[in-house]
Amino acid sequence: MEFQTEGNNGGVGEGNSGFFADCRERLCSAVDSLSCTVFGFAGKLAQIAQDDPRRVVHSLKVGLALTLVSVIYYITPLFNSWGGSTVWAVITVVVVMEFTVGGTLSRGLNRALATLVAGFLAVGAHMVAQLCGEKGEPILLGVFVFLVGSAATFSRYIPEVKARYDYGVTIFLLTFSLVGVSSYRVEEIIELAHERFTTIAVGVAICLFTTVFIFPIWAGEDLHKLTTGNLDKLAEFLEGMGSECFGENSSWENLEDKAFLQVYKSVLNSKAREDSLCTFAKWEPMHGKFRFRHPWNQYQKLGTLCRQCASSMEALVSCVINLKMSQYPEANPELCLKIGATCAAMSLNSAKALRGLSLTIRTMTTPSPINNDMSTATKAASDFRAEFSEDVALLQVMHMAIVASLLSEIVIQIERITESTNNLARLARFKNPERSRSAVVISIED
Repeated sequence: MEFQTEGNNGGVGEGNSGFFADCRERLCSAVDSLSCTVFGFAGKLAQIAQDDPRRVVHSLKVGLALTLVSVIYYITPLFNSWGGSTVWAVITVVVVMEFTVGGTLSRGLNRALATLVAGFLAVGAHMVAQLCGEKGEPILLGVFVFLVGSAATFSRYIPEVKARYDYGVTIFLLTFSLVGVSSYRVEEIIELAHERFTTIAVGVAICLFTTVFIFPIWAGEDLHKLTTGNLDKLAEFLEGMGSECFGENSSWENLEDKAFLQVYKSVLNSKAREDSLCTFAKWEPMHGKFRFRHPWNQYQKLGTLCRQCASSMEALVSCVINLKMSQYPEANPELCLKIGATCAAMSLNSAKALRGLSLTIRTMTTPSPINNDMSTATKAASDFRAEFSEDVALLQVMHMAIVASLLSEIVIQIERITESTNNLARLARFKNPERSRSAVVISIED
């Protein structure tokens, strides 16, 4: 009997130890999983900061702006003068602060001006409604709210208003509705409108101060860099085509995995960011090399031409990959080599021309009136069209001719990009590199 009891106790002890071991294993697994999640999230944050360190700067500036505006709560005289309206200053900082100077200026000025105009209209509507007596006042106020709300909402469908003043119209509707409706119950309506506008103006001023004077991030510079980057990507694509597909030692093996065949895709997807930066850049004051009334619209035209060129490149990639997969027999090897050499000339010279245009925009110098690379590419495209337009032998190598035809279309589009870049240089008054060199030489001689 005693032996049986001891056996039972031993079984219970072994069971408890197994249970605790299982719990310990699960706890260790949960801790490991949690640590992996934390370290993974920290690594992701570090990668985001490393990709663009300005994001860290912007976050710190938002924190600084909120700290400055919160001082209103801590200083008793300021809080007593504005009372509950002080919260609008904090809200303004939260909704107005943007990544770029242009974005903050756009939202800040829209918010301030919309609040001012809506406040004046709401006070005016209240004074007119009071003339109708106690019974007619709410009816007339309702009519005013209906008319102004309908008109302001419809104005948002106007493209020019939608592009630059959409946020301002929203704030106008909000302010007019709040002030106009509350005027029926609040006696000091003018004081209410004044407090709201003053606190919003303080919030906007703090936002502009931290955005413009503390490590400013300019939308114009980002747009400028985006344009030059797109030209470089198009040039990289054509350089790869000229060397990897049409060069003397070209190899079509593993063509789908080549990195240069993918670079044009980011150009195709750049329209939204380009339009946003262009809209914000128009709000920014002159800074750096960018003068007052800089031709920002020209960057959009240039971006449109770059995307058209990238679309042709997408068709060219499909054609080249299908050509490689189909493995057509070369009925006329000499003609194929001739077309291949023409394609290589068009690709490489067009790439050099695009690199030159990118350098022109990046350094803001006028392009050379004689562009030998563009002339060579254009001549190669023209010779191809003239020589093979009526050649019967061309039908035997039609698969290569399609590639060459697409490349000749890309050359024509690059000509348009060159013309658009020249217009940008003229409108933005890019400096003449020859004059700059002359000035440097004269200063050295002195």
